[in-house]
Amino acid sequence: MSASNKIESGAATDQIVIVCNGQERLIEPGQTVAAFIAAMDLNPAMMAVELDGRVLDRTTYDSTLLTAGARLELIRFVGGG
Repeated sequence: MSASNKIESGAATDQIVIVCNGQERLIEPGQTVAAFIAAMDLNPAMMAVELDGRVLDRTTYDSTLLTAGARLELIRFVGGG
């Protein structure tokens, strides 16, 4: 399953549940913030990430692991005039 999978009945038990932007998601244990963003097909250079109420420095995305129950907020920057 990809990182963007929502919780479904009969879901695999070897995955963990996180909350991303208010929605529960199933991910593989040991997944980093960077891997989650990539699986969502998002550009990390165009967003801010908050994990459990703390804004993350972009340089830590590769080393920050998501754990069961993590609360993630992904904020995308939108340009325009």
